[in-house]
Amino acid sequence: MKIVVTNKKARFQYHLLDSYEAGMELMGTEVKSLRLGGASLVDAYCKIENGELFLIDCNISQYSHGNFWNHDPRRKRRLLMHRKEILRLDQKTKEKGLTIIPTKIYFNDSGRAKVEISLARGKRLFDKREDIARRDVERKLRQRVDI
Repeated sequence: MKIVVTNKKARFQYHLLDSYEAGMELMGTEVKSLRLGGASLVDAYCKIENGELFLIDCNISQYSHGNFWNHDPRRKRRLLMHRKEILRLDQKTKEKGLTIIPTKIYFNDSGRAKVEISLARGKRLFDKREDIARRDVERKLRQRVDI
């Protein structure tokens, strides 16, 4: 499995509840750009429209040798999942405060581009402060062990 990009801020800004794997409907130049590592998940999210799941605001940079075949870097991309999974996600996102965010884009063992999406609930400011304090304590403990 070759990881292309991860959403590092997702764990800091959200409580990740469930994770799912989805395929991506991509153009040829997008696949080539992903293989070169040209993607960003900053501000990306998923939305369900008419029973289909879409990845919105994911930036896949243009392929350098794509000329007029190149794609729009921030276009809306359809994610491929079973209909039952999409319906289950749709029901859960209608609950208060839940959203679907992409956490990772990678190529699986057979060379297909996949995106890991997570059902998430936003953290509040005090939750983020607790996480920062916990990391500081762990870092200090590791430094004492190393000495």
